[in-house]
Amino acid sequence: MTDPQNSATSSATPPSGGTPYGTIPPASALPQRRPISLPRLAQMREAGEKITMLTAYDATFAAMADAAGVECILVGDSLGMVCQGLHSTVGVSLESMVYHTGCVARGLHRVQGTAWLIADLPYGSYAESKEQALRSACALMQAGAHMVKLEGGGWTAPTVQFLVERGVPVCAHLGLTPQTVHALGGYRVQGKDDVAAATLRRQAMELQSAGASMLVLEMVPAALSRDLTQALPTCHTIGIGAGSGTAGQVLVMHDMLGVNLGKNPKFVRNFMQDAGSVKGAFEAYVQAVKDGSFPLDERHAW
Repeated sequence: MTDPQNSATSSATPPSGGTPYGTIPPASALPQRRPISLPRLAQMREAGEKITMLTAYDATFAAMADAAGVECILVGDSLGMVCQGLHSTVGVSLESMVYHTGCVARGLHRVQGTAWLIADLPYGSYAESKEQALRSACALMQAGAHMVKLEGGGWTAPTVQFLVERGVPVCAHLGLTPQTVHALGGYRVQGKDDVAAATLRRQAMELQSAGASMLVLEMVPAALSRDLTQALPTCHTIGIGAGSGTAGQVLVMHDMLGVNLGKNPKFVRNFMQDAGSVKGAFEAYVQAVKDGSFPLDERHAW
C-alpha cells in the first residue's frame, strides 16, 4: 500500500532534484551552437557577423550570458570596481582574477556552455618580465580561461609573442587602458590627434605581428577604429566606445544592465530598461550588436 505522505512528497519533488539558493541547475540541454574557438571567431568575421562580448564575474551570470548567445565572456579586472568597490582596476590582485575566472568557468561547465572565456591579467602581474606574464597567464588558464588579456602597446609586443609561442592565446587592449589611467590623465578619448593616432596604428600592427588574436579598442575615435579593423585581418577588434566599425563589441555587464554605482559613460546603452529581465537584456544586446543598431556612431562614439 502506498504511503500518501511519501507519495505527496515524491510528486512535489522535481525529477532532477532541487538546487538551493536559486543557483543555476546542474546541467542544461545540449548546446545549440558549436563551441566558440579562435577558428570560429575568424569564420564569423569572414562572414561579416559581429562578435559579442560581455563581462561576467560569477557562475550564474556567465551561464545566462552564454544562454543568450554571447560569444565571448570577459572576466574583466573591472570586477574591482563593480564587485569590490574599488576606485579603479589598479587594486585588483591576480588571486582575485583567478578566483572569479574559476567561478565563471565552473558556471559555463555546469550548463555545458560554449562561450570563449577571456581573463584579464591584472595590474602588476605581467610588466616585470615575460616570465612573470607567463606565470600569471598559466594561473588564469588553469582556472579555466581560454585566453588572457593585457593592456598597452609598444613594450607589450614581445610579451605577447612570448605567450603566444607557448600556447597562450592573447587579447590585447589599446586606447583608454584603465590600468594606466593615471598616466593618461583620466578617462579620456585616445588617438584624437595625428601623432596619437599614428602611435595607435603602429602599436596595433606590432601586436598583430606578435600573434595577438583579438584587440580591445576602448574610447578610440570611430573613424580610427574602423581603419584599424581593416588593417588587422588576423586580429579581431572589439570596441567599447570605439564606434560600429570594429569586428565586435564589449560592455561591462553592470553598465548595460543599468545597475552600476555611477553614471553610465556615453558609449553605454541600458538594455535592461526595455527588456524586463536580465536574460532579455542579454538577448537584446546580442541582437543589437548583430543587426548594427548598437552602437551608433553619432550617439555612442567620438
